[in-house]
Amino acid sequence: MSSIDRLDVEVIGLLTVNARTGVAEIAAELGVSRATVQTRLRRLEEQKILEGFRPIINLSAVGVPVQALISLEIDQRKLAAVVEGLTELPEVLEIKIQAGREDVLAHVAISSLAALQVLTASIVDIDGVRKTTSEFSVATPTPYRVQPLLEHITARSGWGRSTPAVR
Repeated sequence: MSSIDRLDVEVIGLLTVNARTGVAEIAAELGVSRATVQTRLRRLEEQKILEGFRPIINLSAVGVPVQALISLEIDQRKLAAVVEGLTELPEVLEIKIQAGREDVLAHVAISSLAALQVLTASIVDIDGVRKTTSEFSVATPTPYRVQPLLEHITARSGWGRSTPAVR
């Protein structure tokens, strides 16, 4: 298991606010050397803690204002085929395997409720899907975030071997 400390979390936090922040700027902000930041970033990537940088897209601004969570009850022997079928649908943003009443949760984005009905029919046509239930997202008051969790789990750790400048 990989571990992180408060300095790692601070670096991740600055990148979360602006993924274009340069190594020199991060180092200056945190009061550590550029080499320290570069080493930390390389280690975070090698340990698969930091998996990449992605733009955040405002889907409404590109004509896709409706988001829904579609729960699927499936024949569990056909899970791989269901996942493959869902993956082929461009409106499917994310797929999660669940434990509970439904087996799969698909996060979808679509242009209208009518289009969602057509998409749902396509999902039901996937071999292995028994039933779907849709719930609509009307707002996202807290978008996906990890920084508070990372700060919580490293609250009692130090900054590793690096000593920050007084901030």
